Amino acid sequence: MGFPFVYDMYANLADNSNVILPVHQATIIWNGEERKVNVLATGRLPLLGTALLDEHELVIQFIEGGLVTIDEL
Repeated sequence: MGFPFVYDMYANLADNSNVILPVHQATIIWNGEERKVNVLATGRLPLLGTALLDEHELVIQFIEGGLVTIDEL
């Protein structure tokens, strides 16, 4: 995605393996405001970090094309 590289970090994955992941910086719009966030490059699929979800409700329909909503509490 072309995000600038910041540093490498060690991470322990769910399968208990240890890897080094590159960390990049991105600017996102969250609740109508720009925020700088660190992005871990883990592979081909994007991941949403739970830190952004603090004080929010997340609802996911786990089907192809399902609705995802995030609402502030």
